[in-house]
Amino acid sequence: MPVNETFSTYSDWTYGATVGVYVLAMLFSLVEQAFGRRAAAVRRPAARELVGAGAQSPQEPAPDTAQEEIGPDRAGRAERFGRMSVALIVLGALLHVTALLLRGLATGRVPWGNMYEFGATLSLAAVVTWLVLLRRFPIRRMSAWLLLPVILLMFLGGVVLYTTAAPVQPALQSYWLAIHVFSIALGSGMVLVPGVVSVLYLIKVHRPRWAGRLPDADVLDQVAYRTTVFAFPIYTAGVIFGAIWAESAWGRFWGWDPKETVAFIAWIVYAAYLHSRATAGWRGGRAAAINIVGFAVMVFNLFFINLVIAGLHSYAGV
Repeated sequence: MPVNETFSTYSDWTYGATVGVYVLAMLFSLVEQAFGRRAAAVRRPAARELVGAGAQSPQEPAPDTAQEEIGPDRAGRAERFGRMSVALIVLGALLHVTALLLRGLATGRVPWGNMYEFGATLSLAAVVTWLVLLRRFPIRRMSAWLLLPVILLMFLGGVVLYTTAAPVQPALQSYWLAIHVFSIALGSGMVLVPGVVSVLYLIKVHRPRWAGRLPDADVLDQVAYRTTVFAFPIYTAGVIFGAIWAESAWGRFWGWDPKETVAFIAWIVYAAYLHSRATAGWRGGRAAAINIVGFAVMVFNLFFINLVIAGLHSYAGV
């Protein structure tokens, strides 16, 4: 099928507009974080406060009732910037979807057939996941930190990894491209959220004064955990679909190709995270550290394995 150059051009323009809207949303979110009301500060109890029954553990920060004095007008303006940030994220997500749809219409296939398109799909999954979480948790001020890796990924995709719209290679002309790759992109985009949130959790716990405007540590912990609970089965399904496709294409379910191996390592890390939460009761810093390791493995697989190491998956194009 010949490529529709008009749709391809419009897709590229919409992609650039999406990045611009996300940047503006991030700036608005930073304004809210900088000038909004400060969250309750925390302090670690002194040794003499730990004496007696019912005292808190030294590992758990005690709440401090001190609040930053901010005028109502200033706080109200910051709140408006926060709401505008969310509105811009929604607008960016709509443009994002449009860019992918136009790319698919231009090529006559699903729009995740190369690294540029895969990164765009992954980023969209992260943004949509964030919008869903915003309806459940008071985490709006954290939007800037979620948008930062999304913007970097999309900028890298548009500048370094961009590929002209074209049909995929014969090896990828399979219905499994729609199923397997989309599942991996969706799962990977979803775990980007708990990866960022876990980093912020450690900052919140170890630098409470610096991170005073971040949500409560318990909220961050719950966001990371619940998002991973939803993302893990999707990522698992993607790995299984990949094995089925490998058997159909290469005559074996698993061949320890570099991308397969690192994907399996990431799966083990996230399985360990969920298992430690469910059985050993690991929460807080230890659980966040495991989640960050899993996120780091995913980033390693996305960039280093795809771009540096040659393997059976290298024909996807960059």
